[in-house]
Amino acid sequence: MNIIFRIHAVQRMFERLINAEGVRHVLETGEAGENYPADKPYPSRLVLGWRGERPIHVVAAHSARDGQTIVITVYEPSPYEWEADFRRRKL
Repeated sequence: MNIIFRIHAVQRMFERLINAEGVRHVLETGEAGENYPADKPYPSRLVLGWRGERPIHVVAAHSARDGQTIVITVYEPSPYEWEADFRRRKL
């Protein structure tokens, strides 16, 4: 998998102590959540994965033309904003 990290994603990874290996693991083993089809220049999606007991959300887009996965942001979902399984936002 050819992964490109946006500057914003790298900044957030640094702040949240999430490394590139962790992001790759989430993208390769995680499950797709919300889709953001209106995102530009490519539609993106939310992927939920786990590093040990820690849930991680990665928002990424895929460029089929370039064969690249573009990581937009990375974070640990808040239990105040997400259901207990971290798959759905609380209403």
